[in-house]
Amino acid sequence: MTESNLICLDYEVFGKVQGVFFRKYTQAEGSRLGLAGWVQNTEHGTVRGQLQGPVAKVQEMQQWLQKTGSPKSRITGAQFHNEKKIQQLEYDSFQIRK
Repeated sequence: MTESNLICLDYEVFGKVQGVFFRKYTQAEGSRLGLAGWVQNTEHGTVRGQLQGPVAKVQEMQQWLQKTGSPKSRITGAQFHNEKKIQQLEYDSFQIRK
């Protein structure tokens, strides 16, 4: 996928987001939207990762990370940073990192 409208950004989600299958649902949603990137737990009780893909799909995923999440999660906030345009995807899928 080589398009001029590809972006990459980092995210961190706060709240009750560990032990509630948040990473699995994030991976499924990212894959459903055709995004590349990754998700992992942090030692601070948050979940962080990176999104890569078309602007509209990344924005849709940002909304999902802020408001939806996994069924048992309780999201209190999400931060997005380091947004930049990219020429091509750096990953070939959406992965869960340990």
